[in-house]
Amino acid sequence: MSAVPDMSGRRRLVVGSDVDQRRLDAWLAAQLPELSRSRIARLLADGHVLVNGQPARKSQRPEPGDVVEIELPPPVSDTLEPEPIPLDIVYQDEDIAVLNKPAGLVVHPAPGHRRGTLVHALLHHLTDLSGIGGVLRPGIVHRLDRDTSGLMLIAKNDAAHRTLAAALKRREVRRIYLAAAWGHLPTDDVVVDQPIARSPTHRQRMAVVEGGRPARTRLHRLERWRAADLIRAELDTGRTHQIRVHLAHIGHPVVGDAVYGGAGARGISGRDQAWARELERRTPRQFLHAAELGFRHPRTDAPMRFEAPLPEDLTAAAEWARGG
Repeated sequence: MSAVPDMSGRRRLVVGSDVDQRRLDAWLAAQLPELSRSRIARLLADGHVLVNGQPARKSQRPEPGDVVEIELPPPVSDTLEPEPIPLDIVYQDEDIAVLNKPAGLVVHPAPGHRRGTLVHALLHHLTDLSGIGGVLRPGIVHRLDRDTSGLMLIAKNDAAHRTLAAALKRREVRRIYLAAAWGHLPTDDVVVDQPIARSPTHRQRMAVVEGGRPARTRLHRLERWRAADLIRAELDTGRTHQIRVHLAHIGHPVVGDAVYGGAGARGISGRDQAWARELERRTPRQFLHAAELGFRHPRTDAPMRFEAPLPEDLTAAAEWARGG
């Protein structure tokens, strides 16, 4: 496996008075020649660049006196080996594959997860994958969190990847999730339209941040349980951790969410507290599942729609909650 130079750590730059009118991404490329333009673009897209403490956009223009902070995550190897990890592939043809990802499977290699990822499994099960995502993300059109189960779309060639990525950007890929959230929504239908970026205070988390990337989630209550709701969540955008961040922001975090769940069952008081603690005990991970996926086929333009029922672990928790 080939080595990748370690350029991890933090950089802090102060924009001088002689700054020109170049965009931020071009300015950073000039200031940090050891980084490729593609890595700078990825750092900006993933929220690892702050200007005066706020998430940066690649198109903004640096001004004299601006403080630019760059977080450089440790790199991973640029060579991957296929691994015979079982996959539930629900559909595939010469252009695409749709799979039902189990909870606990990390999508692509990252620090702490250099082996045993979905990408390693894809390399074993599918011999033809798009290269647009780079060597670490072959075929990955969109991703799911490690502890989120459900449907994912994979591109098997570059033409399909470009078409699907453009459809995703135009919000023409329908992604619907099932989630259990603490407490009760104020009404059966709620729209959360709040920007998301990397948290300025907890850099491993995302948060609702002024100036972040636009994010919109449509919520519909399917079932009202004793101290939680079963919710249908539809993404209008696809920001990192979007549903989890938006539900936490409005005070109804996902049941079992160790990162954004706050007090979890401890936040439920009175007679419902024992019920909430039991639901938490019966929920082995965050209660979030990608249940529906709809899009047009990148070659034929035919409408495609797939559904994945709740897996056994979440089904058992929901059945108990209904009877509680």
